[in-house]
Order: sequence, then structure tokens, then C-alpha cells
Amino acid sequence: MCGIAGMVGEVDEALLRRMLEAMRYRGPDDLGLFVDDRAAIGQTRLSIIDVVGGHQPILNEDGNVAIVANGEIYNYRSLAKELPRHTLRTHSDSEIPLHLYEDLGPQLASSLDGMFALAIWDGRSLYLARDPIGIKPLYYAIEDGTFYFASEMKALLPASKRVCEFPNGHWYRSDGGFQRFASWGPEVREGWTKEAALAKLRELLPMAVRKRLMSDVPLGAFCSGGLDSTLVTALAARDLNSFHTFSTGMEGSPDLENALRSAEFLGTNHHVREFTEDDVLSALPKVAYHLESYDAALFRSAVPTYLVSELARKYVKVVLTGEGADELYAGYRYLKDLPDGKPLHAELVRITEGLHNLNLQRTDRMTMAHSLEGRVPYLDWEHVGFALSLPTHFKIHGRQHVEKWILREAFRDVLPGGILWRRKQKFAEGTGSFDIIRREAERQISDTEFERESKCLPLHLRTKEELYCFRLFAEQFDLPPEVVRGLVAVTAVY
Repeated sequence: MCGIAGMVGEVDEALLRRMLEAMRYRGPDDLGLFVDDRAAIGQTRLSIIDVVGGHQPILNEDGNVAIVANGEIYNYRSLAKELPRHTLRTHSDSEIPLHLYEDLGPQLASSLDGMFALAIWDGRSLYLARDPIGIKPLYYAIEDGTFYFASEMKALLPASKRVCEFPNGHWYRSDGGFQRFASWGPEVREGWTKEAALAKLRELLPMAVRKRLMSDVPLGAFCSGGLDSTLVTALAARDLNSFHTFSTGMEGSPDLENALRSAEFLGTNHHVREFTEDDVLSALPKVAYHLESYDAALFRSAVPTYLVSELARKYVKVVLTGEGADELYAGYRYLKDLPDGKPLHAELVRITEGLHNLNLQRTDRMTMAHSLEGRVPYLDWEHVGFALSLPTHFKIHGRQHVEKWILREAFRDVLPGGILWRRKQKFAEGTGSFDIIRREAERQISDTEFERESKCLPLHLRTKEELYCFRLFAEQFDLPPEVVRGLVAVTAVY
């Protein structure tokens, strides 16, 4: 896990160093650069795999091709067996795409199982790729003929304010442009029987969790006591002797009680971060800086994520989280109002495809703000394809319209009923912080101010809370309107 940045065109090493330093919290353990007369790439590193030997950029045997990478390649050991003509210099998962690029060219991205944003300079062309879901962030800008890229928007601002998000599931090469390498193909397979679907789910989800236990440093899990995070924790705990879990909330909030009950059942080393309203308000400017969004719904959940990440980093460098289950298995309340079948399926596809702008952005930014790597087992690419192939009546089920039914049914033997059948609460509701930002916005913004500013700004801001979050964002970033409008590409309706 790290931050990556670079440029092709007019090379400025000092500028590259400033870009990397702007996100040094993403990788405080190391910093490395590769510079020639046409390109410069660099990385600020959080050491997870091959802690001692995995310094980046990593060069090929001839020293003329270099890679910087952010994320984890879970199938790197099996891929290494397909590289007999190469001499591996490290035990790092990030070295494998370098040699695959030499052998396969730009199609290498299709071979990678993991979360990643990576850059390769081969002496002639720059190659970039981002994972199919968009778990790891990547942005780019073109200014005066020079192409820039970076893991976060703020790192590009010293070079350009015309920042664009790099599309997930695509690769780019400077001599050929953008190409999609991952196709969603989210068609429902009507032939699924209940028994076959349950068996496949019991196979794929534990496998997805097991992959994400790959680490040379301490690992734990966020555990709110709800179904999604507790199930991930339970599956991980099967393979680990000692395991840390983390929860956060205000005094007396549902998540604290439920998380403690879950941790006691699973036998984890559980840690709690209680917070107050003042803690939330004091964290807001820092959250705005790291989040790089003004979406109010995202702010609400980002604050407790920021606080629990701060706690977790005292004990571990890697955490598992429950992101993706609500999108794949219809966990949100509003989904029950949609007709079963095609309308519900289309909405699940839409919100899953939009995760890179919403919950994944929150998870990445809030964990990395504290130099912590977040991993998301539910968004394993094979598991995503399976989940989106299921008929929707396996997800919202029966007369009681039970959400995430098949997920609950598949793991009856893993969790007790009180956890397994706990109904969905929004993260900010469970932690008790849901209404704090809205109340502060009411205190800070008069009706007259809201009326005036909401008409003047080139945005559709519907409430004082949305305007307040935009103000927090605008205090951190001076961006042109067209860039600002593009930062929230998907409306957070849940």
C-alpha cells in the first residue's frame, strides 16, 4: 500500500517529490524515484509484503523498465511460476506485474487478482492500470503536453488543476490511450438453485477472506457487530491464532454494544474508540482534506471511519472491512421499495459500479490518512461476478423482505442468530454520529446564506448540510467548477 505519482513529458524531479510528499501519510516507511530525461515515477511506501526488500520503484533485470504500484496482488505467487525466464529481485507482489508487462504487454492487467493502481515506464511509453472495481484510487492530468498521474487528487494540484479520475477496469499506455480490460457482464443466471448458490457462496467468500490475510505485518478487522464486518471477522479468525478487532461509536451507541458481543463470541482482541460530538466536529477539516469529496452522506460515515482507523493503526497495519456486501446483496433499506427482478438488479449493478466514488473512496482515504491498509473481501472480483449473477429473490427474500438473505442463510453455522439476523443500520446511525453534521450546519448557516450560496454555486446543493460539507471541502481545495462537479459522479442515495 502506498501513494504513487509520476509524469511523462517535461520532467521535474523536484515537482515529483512535492507530489509524493503531499500524500506521504499513504507511505511513511520509504520513498523512491526513477527519473530519466523523458519520465519520472515515484512511490511513497507503506511496507506490507517483503518489508525489507520491497523498495520501489522496482527495476527489471536490465534496469531499463520500472514499476511503482499501490495495492496488493493476491495471486502473485502463482503468477511468479509463469515467469521462468525472469530472475526475481524481491519477494514483493509488485514485482510480478513488471515482468508480466515485459512478457504480455499491456494486457497484463487481466491476469491480476487484487486491488491495484500501478505505473510502468519502459523507456518509451508510460503504462497505467487500475483494478476492475476501483478499490485503489488513481487520478491524472494533462498540462502543457505533460501527462501527470497520482494516487490522490491533492498530489496533482501542484502540477495542474484539471484533474480527472482514472477509470477503473482500464489500462492506459501513452502510445495508444485507454483500453478497458475488465467487463462487468452482470447478467442474472436464472438457473441458480438455492442449494447451488449457497454452496458457491460458502466456497467463494471464505476464499476471498483467506486471500486477504496475506501480510508480513500485523493484521486485524473493523467489526461493528453488524452482519457484514462480523462475518468477515469470523471467517478470518478461523485461520488466525491471534486477531485484533476495532469498533467505534458514541457512548451507548448500538455498534459498541454489538461489536463487543461479537468480539466476545469470536474471541478476538477487541479495541474500542468512544467519541463525542466535539471529536466529530474537530475531525471534520481533516476528514475533508483526506476524503477529497463534498458528498454529505460520505462525510457522515467518513468521520467514524477516520476515528476507528486512528485507533487501529496503533495495533496493526492492515484491516479487513465489510464494504460491498450491502451493494451486492441488497442491504440498503430503500432497495426494498424496488420491484423484484430487473429493476432491483439494475440498481444493485449501478451502486456496485459506483463504489469507487463512494464507500471505497471513504475507506481508502480514511484508512490511509493513518497509514493503514484496508482490504475488502466482499469485492473480490470473482465473488462480485457470482453475487451479481444471482436472482434478486435470493437477496431480498420472503414475505418479510429479509435483506441479504442468502448471505445470512449460507453462514448459519458461523454466527449466532442475534448477529446473523441483525437488521441493517447505516454506519453513522450505528455509531451514534448520524445527525451531528446536520445540526452543526443548521447552527453555522442561516436561511439567507443558504438561499444565496445555493443559487450562486455551480452545484445542486439541496440542504444546509450539503452546503456545509462543500464549504469544508472548498476550504481545502481551490478547484475550477468543472472539476468540482465531477468529483461526486454518483449520487449517494443510501
